[in-house]
Amino acid sequence: MSRLSSSSYTFPLWTLILCSAFLIAPVQGEVVVIGSNLPIIASPGDDVILPCHLEPMFDVQGLTVEWSKPDLKPDPSDRLSRVEYVHLYRDRKEVPDMKMASYFRRTELFMDDMKHGNISLKILNVSEEDNGRYRCFIPKLRSRVKAAVVELVVDSNFAKTSTTETPLQTPDPQDTTPTNAGRSSVAVVLLIAFISAVAVAGLIVYFCCHHQNRTKHPEDDETETEPLPV
Repeated sequence: MSRLSSSSYTFPLWTLILCSAFLIAPVQGEVVVIGSNLPIIASPGDDVILPCHLEPMFDVQGLTVEWSKPDLKPDPSDRLSRVEYVHLYRDRKEVPDMKMASYFRRTELFMDDMKHGNISLKILNVSEEDNGRYRCFIPKLRSRVKAAVVELVVDSNFAKTSTTETPLQTPDPQDTTPTNAGRSSVAVVLLIAFISAVAVAGLIVYFCCHHQNRTKHPEDDETETEPLPV
């Protein structure tokens, strides 16, 4: 009786897990919102970029884009309270009226690059008060993955680099310097050179071994050249 009851509960549980995974997983070719799995680390006073984009590329200029801090909750004692946005883009422009006062004139989107699906948020002059998780969300996107979360860590002990951006930040979308392309080309050239060197070394070893075998057994060649007896 116990075996029957346990199996009857196990089947619905696995069925629920499989169905949930199927519903959450994005369909192939579906546009999804992608953030960063790694935290963005910066020093106080730095300008940072919270990376977020759509994949495959999708024009979001006509959609609403919301950047908020999901860990901030409205005051339960105040029914009229609301969670304000870090940055709100609607009707092809920023909406500052619903923006948190501490981020006023400190945030911006890359407006010209939104047609390529880039909804990364730039925050100017960060401080330790800006620490936390940030959520980029496109409410009217026809997708099951409409949001992504990016974590920002502002640490006064973090050593500033000589560049204006921190190592974990995404590059400026308007910067067209082909750094990655140059590195890829060098890697391809080195790979081709390595394969060629291995191939040449293999041929040299093969001919050396073949020549050595022939010198060790010269009688084999003489036997082959002797005429057949009549």
